[in-house]
Amino acid sequence: MKAIIFGPPGSGKGTYASRLSRAFGVAHISTGDLLRDEIKNKTSMGREVESCTTRGELVPDDRIIGFLANRISQPYCAKGFILDGFPRTIPQAEALETITSPSVVVNLCVPDTVIIERLSTRLTCRNCGAIYNKRFQPRPKVEGICDVCNGNLYKRDDDEPEVVRERLDFYRKMTEPLLSYYEVRDLVKNISCKKTNVRAETVVEQIVKILNVEIMNTKKSSDKH
Repeated sequence: MKAIIFGPPGSGKGTYASRLSRAFGVAHISTGDLLRDEIKNKTSMGREVESCTTRGELVPDDRIIGFLANRISQPYCAKGFILDGFPRTIPQAEALETITSPSVVVNLCVPDTVIIERLSTRLTCRNCGAIYNKRFQPRPKVEGICDVCNGNLYKRDDDEPEVVRERLDFYRKMTEPLLSYYEVRDLVKNISCKKTNVRAETVVEQIVKILNVEIMNTKKSSDKH
């Protein structure tokens, strides 16, 4: 399985992708998390990413693609993977095709009002990056403390409502056109998430059903050849 999980910021891509990777025994590749780790570990890639960020620039596509190609070639991706946070533009999608072709694109359809409410109450662990919510599940067992590593929880600056709206505008202009790119290839499977407090397990169950069908269809196609 080579899946892309697609959707606006705050739609739950990371949460669902991590659970799906465990359900199917495939790698979860979050380019954002990987690049943050590179920065934290002060690698050459991390220094380049940090330099681009400081200057307000995007990391060049060819560097991201090379980095991603290396990850996909690792043994832990042999059974497949779920891409989270990449591609974000059509040129990135075209570059991805030079490495590998995705078999399915899961598109999370979440209204802006739900995303703004969800992100405005989101908390993130400073240490491990685990995500919680003040009002909705998952909540931390102890207020302000991460269940996973006991790190401190904080609210990200880019989770403020006015910043979220700007992020959503950017997504509509720059990233959403990717849907058409993949729709003409008949790869897009839409998942509707219209409630703020919907349980992650409920959405994951819907996605699992879709992916199981795709896996069966892929197997049947392979058997014919």
